[in-house]
Order: sequence, then C-alpha cells, then structure tokens
Amino acid sequence: MSNLLTSQICIPCSGKVPPASDAEVAELKPQIPDWDIIPVDGVQQLQRVYNFSNFKTALEFTNKVGEIAEAEQHHPALLTEWGKVTVTWWTHALNGLHRNDFIMAAKTDAAAQGLTSDAPAPSHLHD
Repeated sequence: MSNLLTSQICIPCSGKVPPASDAEVAELKPQIPDWDIIPVDGVQQLQRVYNFSNFKTALEFTNKVGEIAEAEQHHPALLTEWGKVTVTWWTHALNGLHRNDFIMAAKTDAAAQGLTSDAPAPSHLHD
C-alpha cells in the first residue's frame, strides 16, 4: 500500500493549511503500519525506530533519509545511534501531522529496504 504514498511528492506547507484530519490519519496510517503516532509536547508526530547491524549502516541510512528530505524539502528529526536510527516526522509549520509526513514515512521505509536488521540494537553502549 505504501507504493501509493511513495509515488507522491510533498506539497509546500506554510502553516495556512489545516493539519491532517482524523479521517485522513485513519486513511493514511494503515499504509505505514510500522510507524507510531506519538504526542510530543501536545504535537502529534510519526515515529519509527529502525535497527541495523552496526553504526556504519545506521549512518548510511541516516544519510539516505537526509537526501530524500532535501529533495522533498521536508525534514525529520533523526537520532543515529549504534545499531539503530529513530526517525520522527511532523510538520513544524502546522505543529502536527500533514499528508506530507505520511508520504515521507513511506519513503523512509523504502530507503530502509535491504539495510535493516530484524534484531533490536544491543542495549550496551559502544565507543
């Protein structure tokens, strides 16, 4: 299903358009089933943690997401750690979710194909 979203492009969002309605979220969320909708300081955001076998692959993925974000002019919060990357999408101008966030979540999933590990990252710290 996410192919529908991955084929779309982000529209410029100045804050003058409304955030995604409950009906839109209900339509779009099943297309990105591995993402969670989380509230952060009262702002709904999409978040997913991707696991990798090492830091180098996590960093490679982070850079891929950065390239996609630049191409679409829509930018996430990225936390890159040993063996995992946490990606969070929301529309800053709206202080909430927009269709663009769902499009970018689907494109992020596509970028992760072939890179991720099913195993969670080890809980111990690496130097």
